[in-house]
Amino acid sequence: MQNFTYYNPTKLIFGKDTLQELKNEVPTYGKRVLLVYGGGSIKRSGLYDKAIATLQEIDADIFELPGVEPNPRISTVRKGVDICKKENIDFLLAVGGGSVIDCTKAISAGAKYDGDPWDIVLKKHIPEEVVPFGTILTLAATGSEMNSGSVITNWETHEKYGWGSPLTFPKFSILDPTNTFTVPKDQTVYGMVDMMSHVLEQYFHNVSNTPLQDRMCEAVLNTVIEVAPKLIDDLENYELRETILYNGTIALNGMLQMGYRGDWATHNIEHAVSAVYDIPHAGGLAILFPNWIKHTLSTNPSRMKQLAVRVFGVNPEGKTDEEVALQGVEALRNFWSSIGAPSRLADYDIDDSKLDEMADKAMARGEFGNFQTLKKDDVLSILKASL
Repeated sequence: MQNFTYYNPTKLIFGKDTLQELKNEVPTYGKRVLLVYGGGSIKRSGLYDKAIATLQEIDADIFELPGVEPNPRISTVRKGVDICKKENIDFLLAVGGGSVIDCTKAISAGAKYDGDPWDIVLKKHIPEEVVPFGTILTLAATGSEMNSGSVITNWETHEKYGWGSPLTFPKFSILDPTNTFTVPKDQTVYGMVDMMSHVLEQYFHNVSNTPLQDRMCEAVLNTVIEVAPKLIDDLENYELRETILYNGTIALNGMLQMGYRGDWATHNIEHAVSAVYDIPHAGGLAILFPNWIKHTLSTNPSRMKQLAVRVFGVNPEGKTDEEVALQGVEALRNFWSSIGAPSRLADYDIDDSKLDEMADKAMARGEFGNFQTLKKDDVLSILKASL
């Protein structure tokens, strides 16, 4: 494996009735709090009222930024930055899923920058200071509650990019599985696809001697595969929600990627697709990932063979590595389809009319992919196979 340094300062507060920990955590940073959230789900579930009441118990001055989009927009980030600067905000509190947290990360950095926060996403400005923030997670999916990464969309220019900073780890994240009970079936499925995709991005690498990391990745995948069919039929089962919530965090808090760098090409392609069509991120990943695996299979078929055998139970006897690997790809596709994930871009009414535009957007920062380097022709091939 490669040399590495692991750093993760986020305090993870996990379990039932942990919202009260706000009273211990928030006063450390100040009293002027900006509450960032999405649509009306936290109000319908009662979480909004509970969070407000808890903050009032510590005499916090509460400001609000509602309406964060599923693919958070830089326009919403700018609104949050304006509030922070105008109201001299001490602390940001993200209440929601990964999109709300990603938006909050961008606000935290943008609030300490005199220019346009889009410069930060484009990496034209490197944050030197941020407004501290915490999270109350309501959706098991992205892992943003325990990492420093963020993905922001500029809808005016149809660009969507990931960025991050060592300064944009949450100070704390509160994960109460009961706060995910009201997540509907389709969003629950998307969340599980998302966390599996994060693991797969890390699994596909060309570094030698990573037996423990491989087994850790496989354990997360096996756990999701075991739990997912049960959860979608029993959405308010505490133990199942608890397991999936923890899986989502472990999938992308850096623990699985010590000693190597995963691929991440599929995420880059999906960002280009959803920058043009604004589809659900995990839906795009479910469509693209199996086709990316097929396209890059010849780079190192033993990686997919190992996954096929250990995770999907493919019998390798009498078969080539490529044959086993392809059976594994089909098993992945079949599993995602069995829980209700999409399999074709046509499921979102996407045809071939903007393939070139999406490919160009994927290539905006040059060739990419750590397992196999992709050029524009590769991206077009994967997109065409996904139609």
